[in-house]
Amino acid sequence: MLEVKLDQNYIEETFKRELRKRLDQIQSETLFWDMKDLQKNTRMSVNTIKDTFFYDPRFPKYKVGQKWYFPAEETKKFLLSWIKEQEVN
Repeated sequence: MLEVKLDQNYIEETFKRELRKRLDQIQSETLFWDMKDLQKNTRMSVNTIKDTFFYDPRFPKYKVGQKWYFPAEETKKFLLSWIKEQEVN
């Protein structure tokens, strides 16, 4: 007789790890963010975004009709540089 035992915790952790990888991959394939994506990815409100970096001339943004769009990869690079500049010595 063959008996198979499965470690439920191992299966759940493996599943979660793989799911995170796939979600990160999908996120990186996004070409443009809109304001909701920007808010979600920075964990900032619209007012905070506008008060801190939105009007920085280096911030990549394009208005199409009534909506703002942000090239995902350029925006990520800008945000990483910007946050480092905010560090107080």
